[in-house]
Parts: sequence; C-alpha cells; structure tokens
Amino acid sequence: MVVRRPPGRRAQILAVAADRFHRSGYHQVSMTEVAAGVGITAPALYRHFRGKPELLDRAVRLGLDALADGLRTAGTTAELGAALAAVAVGHRPLGTLVQRDARLLPPARRAELRRELRADVALMTAVLGAERPGLTAADAELLCWSALSGCAGLSYQSAAPQPRRAEALLRELVAAVLSVSLDGTAAGPGAVPVPQPRPQARREELLAAAVRLFHQRGFDNVSTDQLGAAVGISGPSVYRHFDSKAHLLAASLVRGRERLWHQVDGAIATAAGPRAALAAGLGAYVDFALRNGDYLGVMLSETERLAPPDRRVAVEFRRDFLRTWVDLLRQVRPEEDAVAARIRVHALFSLVNDGVRNRPHSARPDLGDCLRRLGRAVLGVPDQD
Repeated sequence: MVVRRPPGRRAQILAVAADRFHRSGYHQVSMTEVAAGVGITAPALYRHFRGKPELLDRAVRLGLDALADGLRTAGTTAELGAALAAVAVGHRPLGTLVQRDARLLPPARRAELRRELRADVALMTAVLGAERPGLTAADAELLCWSALSGCAGLSYQSAAPQPRRAEALLRELVAAVLSVSLDGTAAGPGAVPVPQPRPQARREELLAAAVRLFHQRGFDNVSTDQLGAAVGISGPSVYRHFDSKAHLLAASLVRGRERLWHQVDGAIATAAGPRAALAAGLGAYVDFALRNGDYLGVMLSETERLAPPDRRVAVEFRRDFLRTWVDLLRQVRPEEDAVAARIRVHALFSLVNDGVRNRPHSARPDLGDCLRRLGRAVLGVPDQD
C-alpha cells in the first residue's frame, strides 16, 4: 500500500520551523516540536528533512528566493519597496533567521547566503542608480542595504501587524531611505583608544573578551581555554571570576545593557523637549552602536543561550527600551499609533545594528552621520541638521 503525503507538506514543515526558530531561537527548538506543530511524528519529519540544520537552511533559502524573485521584476524604486515590503510581511521570520540564526549554518552555506544578498543589493542598486544617477556606488549600496535591514526589523515585532497596513508603511520607509541624501556627510571622531586593563580588572577583561569572542564565533564555539587565552590566563582560571561560561555571557550582557541605557537615556533625559530628545537619543544610540557592535551582535544572537531567569530579564529590558522609543516617537508624531511607531523603531534598530557590522560600509569614516540621517528617515522626522 502506498501512503501519499499531503500536498505541500514540505512547505508546511518549513513554515512551522521558520516560525518556531523565529520565536524561540534555533537552539531552543527540537525536531519533535516542529513535528508536533505540523501534526506529524518526528520520524515522519525526518523523511522530509535530515535534521535541524537542513530545516534552517531551507527556511532561509525559501525567504531569500522570494526576495530575489520580487527584486528581479522591479524596475523602479517604488517597485523595490513593494517587493521588500511583501517579503518582510509574507516571510516575517526571515529577518531574524538571517540576522541571528544563519551564522549557525556551515561556512560554505553562510558564504553562499552572503553572495545571494549581495546579488539582491546589486539589483536594487542598479534600479536606484537609474533614478538617482548622481549617487556614488558606495552611497547607493549603503542606501539599499539600509532599506533591506529596515524591512527586516518587522521580524522583531512580538505580534504580527495587519499585513496591508504593514506593507504600506514599509513601502513608505523604503522610499524614505532610498531618497536620503548622503551629500556632505561628516566623518566622526577617530577610534577612541582602549586603555589596557589593570591587573585587578581581570573580570572586566573577561567581560570584554567574552563579548568579542561570542559575537565572532558564537557562544557554543568558544571554550573557556579560548576565553582565558584572550586575557592571558588559563582556561580553568576563568572560573575564579565566573561560575560558568553561561554566567559570563549573562554578566557581559548585563554590562552592555547598563552602558546602553546610561548613554541613551542620559541623552534623552537632558534634552529640551520631545523632538530634541528624539534627536539626542538617535545620536546616542548610533554612537553606542559604532563603539559596541560586538555587544549588539551578542544581544541579538545569544540571548536565547541564557538561563531562563537571565533571559527573562534581558527580554524585559528590550521591551522597556523599545517602549521608551515608541512613546517618545509618538510625542513627536502624535498622528501615528503605537503599531506604526513600533514598526518604525524596529526598523531603526535593525538598520543601525546592521549598519555598524556590515562590511565594507562599516569602515566608512562618515558612517555615524549616514546612520543618523537614515535613522531620521525611518522614524519619519525632518532632518535636524
């Protein structure tokens, strides 16, 4: 007897897996959980996919294929915006899968994914260049990467907004980003020298090394021996300062949150009025991101590796931080409700967080000024310069 599989079963599995990875993080999702979400057994799931790595790879590929298909048919920047918005809404997990989980794919597949994204940006750049022939190639690419990142911010919404409304707002955001002028951007200050830690500050050394290594290699790929070697001690000596690698991760994220809140909230609190506060907060966030890209990467990709109590604290901080920005933006733009404001703020965070880590544009001396202009565009506020 031949048992026929329901039509579209693989697509159904991929949709459930993408949603589970998106909501809980790759490491927290089992094949059994994916199978239960589809309504099949785990052995039946393995007849379709060999394991979680293949599920993640195929889920990412599905979204990127849809993106490439949409961009290939776009002949205007308006059509680019429509394509980006449609994929952001129709494949909402794609943003987190690419920005957070794709680093867990094999190196060859990661390189292929990057090539696919560059090809997508090349398509966008050609369309943008035709409409704005005065743009330099570097500026056009930065604008296109920023539009892509801004749309990916929708993936971080805790609840899916109404699709048509979300698409309309994302199209508006893309148009605003692709219209930004980068003429006359100013180079920021040079890199601030990092003083060598004193011997008694070994704990601080370990916190800094952990953030850097966890971001570069991933929590699971960093050993205590590597952490110790980064600060000139043996691996077992790490345990004199932290009970476990997980404790070190939690402490490094706490330290990063403290610095982020101090810098951004301090700028907002001392500004005169909501509009000035929004501009000051944007400037402070960009400045923090430029100096703390490793922390932002770890916050995005490794929060799921925390113990449940620490993870709850980290998630609550992000909610409070988001709420601060949403409330402030609504004071400046009272015509927008909380849903629209959240979409804009998530777009801002995604755009800036990607911008400081996306080579070669992350090496631009004027990147800070560029990101502030792009940030104002997605927030929908007039140029403050």
